Amino acid sequence: MSRGPGVTRWWWVRHAPVTEDGGCVYGQIDVPCDCSDAPAFAALAARLPARALLVTSHLQRTRQTAEALAAAGAGFAQAVVEPDLAEQHFGEWQGRNRKEVFRDQAEWHGFWIAPAEARPPGGESFVELVARVAPAIERLTRAHAGSDIVAVVHGGTIRAALSLALDLSPAGSLSFSVDNLSLTRIDHIDGGAQGAGWRVGQVNILANHAAGPAA
Repeated sequence: MSRGPGVTRWWWVRHAPVTEDGGCVYGQIDVPCDCSDAPAFAALAARLPARALLVTSHLQRTRQTAEALAAAGAGFAQAVVEPDLAEQHFGEWQGRNRKEVFRDQAEWHGFWIAPAEARPPGGESFVELVARVAPAIERLTRAHAGSDIVAVVHGGTIRAALSLALDLSPAGSLSFSVDNLSLTRIDHIDGGAQGAGWRVGQVNILANHAAGPAA
């Protein structure tokens, strides 16, 4: 659906829950997700625009979620796989028990698995995730200006998008809750000679709370 040359609408969806992680950090481990909640998928699909560009990461849980949305009635005109929109790589923490990883960071009591600037051994920090994700968003926005983009991705990716849109520090964007199968709407407004900017319409709207079809 075209929104005119000045407005590019991003519909950010976090993938369905992962239930086979064994309580471990998975990050970029390619685990499957549980797409059995048919009412949630139907409610979320009804919120999405018709014939949007679908963007997923290369990890199967995003593709599985997108396929379940399509089966529930969402219509996509084109699909693009964008590895730069993958979840944070937690390096040697991946596959380790989540409680043990938290226990090893006795001074950290935040909402994310580690402070924004902390780089797990062999992995990347959340700051580095934001630096990876932001250029991909800007590139896709330029390439598909004036369109609807449905991005089925990860919690960290969506927080990075909010960091870009609101000009927040990476640490600040970690304060957002981003639940599985939630919807976050961010518009890019191209004002021509007056410049461009971002508008955040809604954050972390759960499928069963999302009333009404896409405008």
